[in-house]
Amino acid sequence: MEYLELLNPQQKEGVINTEGPTMIIAGAGSGKTRVLTYRIAHLINNGVDPFNILSLTFTNKAAKEMRSRVESVVGTEARNLWMGTFHSVFAKILRVESDKLGYPNNFTILDADDSKSLIKTIVKEMQLDDKLYKPNVVFNRISGAKNRLISWQEYNSNPTFRSDDESNMKPKLGEIYKTYSQRCFKSGAMDFDDLLFNTNVLFRDHLDVLNKYQHRFRYVMVDEFQDTNISQYLITKKLSSVNQNICIVGDDAQSIYAFRGADITNILNFEKDYPDLRIIKLEQNYRSTQNIVNAANSIITHNKKQLRKDVWTDNEEGSLIDLLKASTDNEEGKLVASSIFEEKMQNQMLNNDFAILYRTNSQSRAVEEALRRINIPYKIVGGLSFYQRKEIKDLLAYLRFSINHHDETSFRRIINLPKRGIGSTSVDKIVIAANENNISNWDVLNNIGSFISGRTANAVMDFVDKIKHFKVEIEQKDAYEAAKFIANGSGLLKELYEDKTIEGLSRYENVQELLNAIKEFADNPEVGDKSLGAFLQEITLLTGVDNDKDDQDSVTLMTIHMAKGLEFKYVYIVGMEENLFPSQMMLSSRTDLEEERRLFYVAVTRAEKKLFLSHASSRYRYGRLENYEPSRFIDEIDPSFIKKSRKSNISTPMESVLTSSESNNGYAQNLVRGLKKQQQQNKAIKSNYTPSSDFTPSDTSSLEEGMKVEHPKFGFGKVVLIEEKGANRKAKVNFDSFGEKTLLLSFAKLKIH
Repeated sequence: MEYLELLNPQQKEGVINTEGPTMIIAGAGSGKTRVLTYRIAHLINNGVDPFNILSLTFTNKAAKEMRSRVESVVGTEARNLWMGTFHSVFAKILRVESDKLGYPNNFTILDADDSKSLIKTIVKEMQLDDKLYKPNVVFNRISGAKNRLISWQEYNSNPTFRSDDESNMKPKLGEIYKTYSQRCFKSGAMDFDDLLFNTNVLFRDHLDVLNKYQHRFRYVMVDEFQDTNISQYLITKKLSSVNQNICIVGDDAQSIYAFRGADITNILNFEKDYPDLRIIKLEQNYRSTQNIVNAANSIITHNKKQLRKDVWTDNEEGSLIDLLKASTDNEEGKLVASSIFEEKMQNQMLNNDFAILYRTNSQSRAVEEALRRINIPYKIVGGLSFYQRKEIKDLLAYLRFSINHHDETSFRRIINLPKRGIGSTSVDKIVIAANENNISNWDVLNNIGSFISGRTANAVMDFVDKIKHFKVEIEQKDAYEAAKFIANGSGLLKELYEDKTIEGLSRYENVQELLNAIKEFADNPEVGDKSLGAFLQEITLLTGVDNDKDDQDSVTLMTIHMAKGLEFKYVYIVGMEENLFPSQMMLSSRTDLEEERRLFYVAVTRAEKKLFLSHASSRYRYGRLENYEPSRFIDEIDPSFIKKSRKSNISTPMESVLTSSESNNGYAQNLVRGLKKQQQQNKAIKSNYTPSSDFTPSDTSSLEEGMKVEHPKFGFGKVVLIEEKGANRKAKVNFDSFGEKTLLLSFAKLKIH
């Protein structure tokens, strides 16, 4: 087996020892994905049916990558693995077993925004103070309870919870939890936490079902085990209790999600549950230089609660850590931007090679401004995802309600979209009637004449007929054909098409892109279930990083929490100050402080070649300029791995380059000239391009590659590619001032020159 020759002794041990409970402690950059991949491949190559293997990950991206790697070793049999995130795998099981819990098999999965929207509605109906009962606060309280397997019944009967809520001036939290849970159940909906909560209930109350899956999953593997919560831990423990072939992979030093319910004791105490546990330590780091690895080790040794390991590397010694000191947060942004420019110039690196990490999202402002000033493109990971845009959520709500007519959140979103004369007063009447009669909103809609009369009732009946028609299409067609029919039949596409503003064009193109995604799903030969319901489940379970498809060469900005699992050649950790990092909110206990230190360890170990730490003496917070001391974490790094602190030189990057020893370098000179030219061009470009006085859109049916065109927003450009034919014909145009854009020709306004 050739793949075994690619492994070091510890990795090989983790691959070939497949029987019995195993814990693989995987240090940062130690090749844990390779071990998991080859362990699965090894099982299949030794006769284990892939249908009997369950592999759980924390992101769809990780699952997809792992499945692809396994397939490269064992072939298409890898497609039969039960592999995915906790939520996606157990959603699949709940679809099959839903009747045992009283749910329809086409239950809706609510994302966080949907859940908060429903909570906001409940708070309003209960006439509570929405400033006190903020949706985010209530949602987090309910989520925390579910992750600890506390039902609304247990919550309301527990005097400790009642006392906590009363002391926090929120005595109605238990009642909101009860109403929220009941409304979700009546709507045939589960939120993300329910997928795990209800799986535990299913296995607890239906031992025949538990027995079935215990014997199906002979081998259970869990990645990133340090991030599991109580609910996830109990599910995996139950599933593996018969065969005892459970393999967990993780690193307690990278446990940073306690605020989401992750419980580090799951990995720290794992050996207590399995006395015969085999422990394998992956300690060789393949990612970072020796200086970065050694610095990370010196940081994490300050934590008392940990599984000891000695991470090392054969990589080059590398540069010392650069410590940058600025007077203010704005100066810190300039210093970081200038440093990136210089590193790019001197080492001929891409923007993609750089990441700027921070503790809180608000810290990105000063860095963004500094990057924009010197025209370094950047992207923020964790911003508004494609699937959270209004027009996308509108169409998704139509699709979801057409499948599950009892989905209250989707009902509220689309009942008067596009406007059909059903105002908020009428919607409130429908909801009240449903609650008073203990029936669903759909039942009221189907008998609307008993509750509302006049034009509103007629509008409701038209809406009901439309939804019933959509349901028929869904049952007869694949995801794409059904979605396209609903997009047109709902009137959403028409409304967006008629909005000729730049924003309207963007919204229309976004909806077209959603339809493209559904078409890609329906055409994928690897997808077994091509129904619209299957597509909706897949995209609802996407994670933040999974949604990031921006392939432009740009510097990455993100919080450290978002950076988990990623790596970059150059990493800048900004805001290294007391009360910022470590956060002031994490200084009240050793447990919290050690989590902050693990977060710093994660940030440091994202770097491959070079690491920069920056801190400011003062920064604005809540409208006031406050003084800050350097973070204690800096002092915890062995000083032999850090360069002497240097203060910012606020000359522009170009000035510093031209006065440096590199100024005679031809590449440097050309780069500077190019940047100057680009800056001059950018100054000449207005944020909204003004089209030529004789601008009139041309007939684009004859448009060909190589033609010069003009766009009312993007200006002049050259057609570099024509894609598809007919109504979906697209053109990729390289605009002089805005780069490459892909335009739908049936809608884009282009003048051919």
